[in-house]
Amino acid sequence: MTDLLDARPAAPVVLAEADWTVRRDAHQERVDGWLTGHRERRSRGRSHPVEDFLFEYYNQRPYQLRRWHPGAGVVLAGPAAEELLGWRGYVAVADGVALDTATVLAARAGTVRWVRDLLAATAARAGFFGCFGLHEWAMVYRQGPDELRHPGWPLRMPAEDVAAVVEERGVRCEHVDAFRFFTPEARPLNVLQPTRADQQDLEQPGCLHANMDLYKWAYKLSPLVPSDLVADAFALAREIRQLDMRASPYDFRALGLEPVAVETPEGRAAYAAEQRTFAQRSAPLRQRLLDVLGPLAALVPEPPAP
Repeated sequence: MTDLLDARPAAPVVLAEADWTVRRDAHQERVDGWLTGHRERRSRGRSHPVEDFLFEYYNQRPYQLRRWHPGAGVVLAGPAAEELLGWRGYVAVADGVALDTATVLAARAGTVRWVRDLLAATAARAGFFGCFGLHEWAMVYRQGPDELRHPGWPLRMPAEDVAAVVEERGVRCEHVDAFRFFTPEARPLNVLQPTRADQQDLEQPGCLHANMDLYKWAYKLSPLVPSDLVADAFALAREIRQLDMRASPYDFRALGLEPVAVETPEGRAAYAAEQRTFAQRSAPLRQRLLDVLGPLAALVPEPPAP
């Protein structure tokens, strides 16, 4: 196997300055459309449970999302590319400026391999569409009004009725990063007890959180992953979050979010239908990310067997 420190893209793509600066400017304009409201709310000390979630829950800062990266194996030509030499991981090459893929991979080999394996395992599974978004209900189960994750927003029904829905239907959530926000009283009601250790064994493509997390995996492996893919994953995660909140026990109608009443048969059917649509839309994004990580992982030596 090729030594990691000698890894180079087999056939680098050279982009003329006129081409890549158009892509960069389009990316920045797209992201600015998402950032305007977020920055204005921050200046007033306010938060939006949908629009700000991806900035507050995930640890990608707005300026990082706005910064455009071409991805591994791309050379940017022209004087404007010299700006990237001040960014970590970029070096001057014969035709311009490029990411030093070998050096970046050397520091992130384990993450590249782990994320590739997680996404491949998820893509290979059938989607499950019977959770009906009750993870959000488990996050408020048996909590007092001062303990809710979204203070200032009312529940759609009394807390006792929320608890009754959870107890009657039970919860089936495979996603560790949703499960970890369950209240202590709700955790035993979940069919599964997911942990980080079994994440690759449990994650499936019908899960809203698994599909939102495509954004997380894309940005965590930036600048190896091109920013166009990161932005596409952000855009879809933003839409998925709307369904996540509409199906929650909170009342967000003041924000224009009509509830999906998963406490009713009609609401559960509507939720599952939207969940299937998001699973279908997420599949090509997951594959695009795998298409980036697969060749990179091939340059990473496998760890020795224990």
